[in-house]
Amino acid sequence: MSSIVSSLDQNIKLKKFIHKLMVPKNQARPRKWVSWFVNPFIHKKGNASVICKNVRLDVLPHNNFILGKESTIEDFSVINNGVGDVEIGDNSRVGLGNTIIGPVQIENDVILAQNVVLSGLNHEYQDVNTPIHKQPITKKKITVKAGAWIGANAVVTAGITIGKNSVVAGGSVVTKDVPNYTVVGGNPAKVLKKFNALSQSWKRA
Repeated sequence: MSSIVSSLDQNIKLKKFIHKLMVPKNQARPRKWVSWFVNPFIHKKGNASVICKNVRLDVLPHNNFILGKESTIEDFSVINNGVGDVEIGDNSRVGLGNTIIGPVQIENDVILAQNVVLSGLNHEYQDVNTPIHKQPITKKKITVKAGAWIGANAVVTAGITIGKNSVVAGGSVVTKDVPNYTVVGGNPAKVLKKFNALSQSWKRA
């Protein structure tokens, strides 16, 4: 699959043609034939994992979509792998109304509360004479490490890593990496607490 994607990236005309076959104009959701007859044979869904009925899967076959075992994606969430892989580990929960736009990697035992946004995609805007939607895009992978918890209505921007067992307070906008065992909050998010290994307790920063 990676060799096919690489070939398509080098042939822009062919790439546009295939994209037109799979996705209606000005939309992100693939045509039904892609969802029914292609994606089930390419993307991986672990044992006892659940994708609720009202989840919108804007997933295409040229990038990975992986859902680990015993993980759940709740209703009204959107998963989009159009420009990058979306990989969700084992025993993780994607809450109601999340938006996840790849490239994103979520490790094991992660909690995403309601209305969280993780977007590895950005739009260029330097050319003021060209509409932004016609300008190039950039992509940087978001990584959420094992055991992390991201609170409701938080936004994690492209290229960010959320550390192991760290917490992002609800409503935060994360623009910098979060170290392991750290609590952050605010807009932009700042360090609020760190776990002290000596005292085995959380200490205010």
